[in-house]
Amino acid sequence: MSVRAARVVFSEPDRADIASAITDILTTGVLTLGPYTKAFEDAFATAHQASQAVATSSGTAALEIALRALKVAGKDVIVPANTFYATAAAVISAGARPVFADIDAATFALSAQTVAAALTPETAAVVLVHVGGLITPEVDEIRKICQDHGADLVEDAAHAHGSSYDGRFAGSFGTAAAFSFYPTKVVTSGEGGMILTSSPELADEARIYRDQGKGSFGANHHIRHGYAWRMSEQNAATGVIHLRRMTEAITRRREVAERYDAGLAEVAALQSLSEPPGCLGNYYKYIAVLDRGIDRKWFKDQLATRHDVRLSGEVYDLPLHMQPIFEEYSLGQSLPVAEDVCSRHICLPVHSDMRDDEIEEVLAAMTEVAALPEVVAMAEAEERACVSR
Repeated sequence: MSVRAARVVFSEPDRADIASAITDILTTGVLTLGPYTKAFEDAFATAHQASQAVATSSGTAALEIALRALKVAGKDVIVPANTFYATAAAVISAGARPVFADIDAATFALSAQTVAAALTPETAAVVLVHVGGLITPEVDEIRKICQDHGADLVEDAAHAHGSSYDGRFAGSFGTAAAFSFYPTKVVTSGEGGMILTSSPELADEARIYRDQGKGSFGANHHIRHGYAWRMSEQNAATGVIHLRRMTEAITRRREVAERYDAGLAEVAALQSLSEPPGCLGNYYKYIAVLDRGIDRKWFKDQLATRHDVRLSGEVYDLPLHMQPIFEEYSLGQSLPVAEDVCSRHICLPVHSDMRDDEIEEVLAAMTEVAALPEVVAMAEAEERACVSR
């Protein structure tokens, strides 16, 4: 049996509803900033108990717009080292300087300690990334540090549709939050993003920025350095219909994760990343960390060649401070926890409609490969090397 890394899921009724909506859009000729965009904004805000939502062309655009609206230009913005390129790129495009911070290995997220260590007198914002859809229990402490420093907490919630901590949804902890609707996400519009905020003023600014910085939609009157960051009506229609399945998708993903937790509990060579107490994640990713010394590429290749089980992409394999494009900002710094977990973790396949037989195939493959003599030899060699050091 072949198990793919990811699967985009649209039911037959949803496909029919999307086709009908697109026919309506093409008939009316309202292709952007129309009723479907408004409907998607309202529905996404309601699903996350937020008061304000602004749809954008991508999650990257959502983050950059939020940062621009917060006037971070010329200042420092703290970002975790183990996030996607776009998080730091949005900071730079907004005119600020990214300051890379280390993370907590137990949550793959910034901690209060690592945020405090990265603060500078010029820190204007901290971007907290909910990696894999998990929200750190230190989120309130991090927000308090930001408040005490006069900085804004911004959530990069690209992975975290429907995730919650202590009964509060992703998007409710910071001044603003940015979500992505890239095809692999739990909710997708094909391409697109969303800003959530409780601030009507920030939402108004975001709407100006997304539409070329215009003071009003129909006027050639520009008051901000905006860009073409609008979501199309076709994307919005896809998103609002797919959003209807978010709760059932998360329910199934959590069932898959529970099966993985049980099946991998006694498997040597790796440790599953535990869901933090109080967090109800969406399991956009199921993360496990290989023992030191095990060659990740070799391990993944064995799963693929022996069982045709493909693992999804890491989150992420090369930390930002080690990326050549950010060399002028990292200045050769060492962030040991991020470097370690980036080099050793893997992400198991999780689909919103994953079948039981696919789960069992993944578990059988993981169990067999983890028990191979080569894996044992790698781990033992690393242990001997640690003793000699």
